[in-house]
Parts: sequence; structure tokens; C-alpha cells
Amino acid sequence: MSIFDNREEAFEKRYVHDQELQFRAEARRNRLFGLWAAEKLGKSGPEAEAYAEALVVAEASANADERVFSSVKADFAAAGVEQSDHQLRRTLDELLEKARLELKQG
Repeated sequence: MSIFDNREEAFEKRYVHDQELQFRAEARRNRLFGLWAAEKLGKSGPEAEAYAEALVVAEASANADERVFSSVKADFAAAGVEQSDHQLRRTLDELLEKARLELKQG
């Protein structure tokens, strides 16, 4: 194997690793976002956990970020919870950073 083959293999492994970390961070973010949203909706305990888990499952589908956002936005509208699109997106971004830090810390 040449040095270029070794480099290519290393880059491919790094890419796969980075994608796996991104997926795990987004799933964790969705769980945190679901728990945050559940609290705003007045849910607690197993009901809040189930709500958060439903958002984690949405991560496996196409356009996952938009589906999670739209789902919570619709639930908030139905329950009369006032949150702007900007606030929801900002919370998603903040929780993604929190999830990444949690994953780095183990």
C-alpha cells in the first residue's frame, strides 16, 4: 500500500467517524429539544420521555431537522404555547452544541 492509499483510507475513516458523531449529536439534541418542548407543553415523566423519543426517531428520516422543528412548532401552536421560529431554531442550535459537548466529555 502506498502512502497515498494510507492517507485516503485515513480520510475515509475520519469522514465516517465525523458523520457518526454528527448523527449521535443530532439525536441527542433532538432528545434534549423534546424534553424542553415537553416541559413547555406541560408534559412530565413518561409522557415527556415519549415525546422526546418521538423526536429522536424523526432523526432517521429525510429532512430530519425540519421535521423536528415543524413537529414542535405545530404542537406548540395547538397547545397555545407562544414561541417564535427564531426562538425554536436558536434552542435547536444551542442544544446541538450542548449535545456535542456531552459527547466529547463521554
